[in-house]
Amino acid sequence: MDDSQLTADIAKLTSAVKAAALPDDLREKVEEMLTRLTHLAKYGSYSGEYEQAAHYIDWIVNLPWSKTSQDILDLAHTKQVLDSHHYGLEDLKQRFLEYLSVLILNQRQPDHVYRAPILLLVGLVGTGKTTIAKSIAEGLGRQFVRIPFGGMGSALDLRGQSRVRPDAEVGAIIKGIRRAGVKNPVILLDEIDRVAESARSDIMGVLVELLDPEQNMAFTDHYIDYPFDLSQALFITTANNTTNISTAVMDRLEPIMMPSYTDEEKIKIAKDYVLPAEIIKAALPQGALKIDDAVWPKIVRPLGFDAGIRTLERTIQGLVRKTAKLLVEGKGTSFYVTESNLKDFLPTY
Repeated sequence: MDDSQLTADIAKLTSAVKAAALPDDLREKVEEMLTRLTHLAKYGSYSGEYEQAAHYIDWIVNLPWSKTSQDILDLAHTKQVLDSHHYGLEDLKQRFLEYLSVLILNQRQPDHVYRAPILLLVGLVGTGKTTIAKSIAEGLGRQFVRIPFGGMGSALDLRGQSRVRPDAEVGAIIKGIRRAGVKNPVILLDEIDRVAESARSDIMGVLVELLDPEQNMAFTDHYIDYPFDLSQALFITTANNTTNISTAVMDRLEPIMMPSYTDEEKIKIAKDYVLPAEIIKAALPQGALKIDDAVWPKIVRPLGFDAGIRTLERTIQGLVRKTAKLLVEGKGTSFYVTESNLKDFLPTY
């Protein structure tokens, strides 16, 4: 990078910093960085230092330091969203509608600072933990960010690495905030019980800070090296069980057990939720696939009992894909699955 190019690029960075809504002391810190770069550029090409500064500035000018989204504080709307995506789960729905009611009352008194309870959805794989969190975000009209903890091997994955390291990266929390574009998204901390054993205590330490409203109002990512206010974010956590979650973290959570579905509930979910959604995803014409009532018990339990609905979803996806293939091959325009021809649609039988 020649000197003239370097100077032009520094000017671009300066413009980006001027245009961004940054906290005052952070702006001063970055302006000092730019002044140093400008000074260095006069004495030679300092492209290495420029690259580091450009990457840092790109991050801070694109973080929503003061940008928030407006909540949809409407119980009827939220209930309709939850009911449209989820069958049953009445206790969980009621719990969230109660929380939303308190939020509505607090909005009427702006001086009140209401700290939302942090839900911990505990249940087996496929029982709807992640999808209920998405529905809560949709009901509130908030952006949704999912941060997977499964196999996470270091607390630095969450909190970022110091910029003194040449390969330093921003942590998953701040990455999620940038993706959301607002400082008050719904943040799903998914499977917090499944972190690597070697890093468990360090990660639990970061979680304590994240989930404590007295501390998360100044959450500091090592790379950004400046406190970011996460107190307006709504955190939801999930786990398969609570055995591997530290006591300090559990103290900050409100556990809700996700129920296992009975076969009858699964049939209802499959008919009214899963099949219509999969037909739309596959672009099947209206009426192209119909399933006889007598077939549903075999679709619901093809390989024995499964507490969740993930196996059920895969089974129905297979049915829909088979139908799509028959349509494309010109072997008919509508197909009716019965006990006698089920083996043609699900070859496992």
